[in-house]
Amino acid sequence: MSRAWKFGDDISTDAIIPGRYLTMNTPEELAEYVFESERNEFASEVEKGDIIVAGENFGCGSSREHAPLAIKGAGVDTVIAKSFARIFFRNSINLGLMVAISDEADKIEDGDEIEIKDNKIVNKTKNESYNIEKAPSFIENIVQHNGLLKYVEKEML
Repeated sequence: MSRAWKFGDDISTDAIIPGRYLTMNTPEELAEYVFESERNEFASEVEKGDIIVAGENFGCGSSREHAPLAIKGAGVDTVIAKSFARIFFRNSINLGLMVAISDEADKIEDGDEIEIKDNKIVNKTKNESYNIEKAPSFIENIVQHNGLLKYVEKEML
């Protein structure tokens, strides 16, 4: 079971990982500062497998790949939002971070225990389930291979 970390609308890549840390390039280094300005406790309290839940336009701002890399480094492997900034969405898939769109993301509260099962979000805290948009199979394959480069290495070379 995963804890939901709830964020609002228009969470920018700078809010995910501030620009002053862009000299770091490993997920582990970046994870120490992820969401530093939004939720200072996030980096020290997030646990492997927790899920980020947000509103509209998650990952807006710059096209930096450091944002999904920092999230992955913190142990989060799924972000659910009502919508994503296009470049963040694509960068996430390329780096093996699952991004799921749900019109019902606002029904999830911070700290709820949730999981994704059979293309549904199951909220164990509220005993509810919510729909997610099913990703095309090629996107799921890329994420399951931990990103585009590893997918290409395994499937095409």
